[in-house]
Amino acid sequence: MRNEMMHRPVVKEELVQYLRTAQKPLPGELGAIEKEANEQEIPIIPHETVMFLQFLLGQIQPKQILEIGAAIGFSSSLMAQFVGEEGHVTTIDRFDVMIKKAKKTYERLGLEDKVTLLEGQASDILPTLTGPYDIIFMDSAKSKYIEFLPECMRLLKKGGALIVDDIFQGGTVLDPIEEIPRNRRTIYRKLNRFLKEINEHPDLTTSLVPLGDGIALIRKEADVVEFDLSDLFPAEQ
Repeated sequence: MRNEMMHRPVVKEELVQYLRTAQKPLPGELGAIEKEANEQEIPIIPHETVMFLQFLLGQIQPKQILEIGAAIGFSSSLMAQFVGEEGHVTTIDRFDVMIKKAKKTYERLGLEDKVTLLEGQASDILPTLTGPYDIIFMDSAKSKYIEFLPECMRLLKKGGALIVDDIFQGGTVLDPIEEIPRNRRTIYRKLNRFLKEINEHPDLTTSLVPLGDGIALIRKEADVVEFDLSDLFPAEQ
């Protein structure tokens, strides 16, 4: 499935191309999986995000990681390289075709014991988890980001980081809502509500990074982070 927003960069296309070609390729089988996915236009995190995550996780050295949105298992496999002997990655996906591909990826890389794939709706699975997690990486349905935010903060340890991918929608999150096609207004509205919450919440420290289609880095600064999302579902326009 072609990801339209991957072809609408939020920075100059020439710079995007440089970021994706000038930085080191991944070695070994993981690099081969990345190359195959890009050639087949299978949606995975772009190479500039790969390199960013490698650097970030190398500094943080997390032990427990949760991912929401496994897809073909590429990003969870990448993150599994940084959790050490005793660490673990837990990932969630609901699509049968992606679950099958992810399992093949983990088998190909020998990560069956390092990555646990939970099958089903994240909205059903998240409340059953206890954490705490050092890192949560969210790359799922964009309209669900704001809905999953309270659960992510419950599961994240104080000082931990929530990393959220694809937050800018090719820059269209800044457009007037009247210019957004009606069938995309729910995503637009909920993404903007998500961005408002993470940027303004007193117990969160957020950095927005224009890599790929945008990444949000959100640090949890309190033991308990509460949200008032009573305005989450306004009437459709």
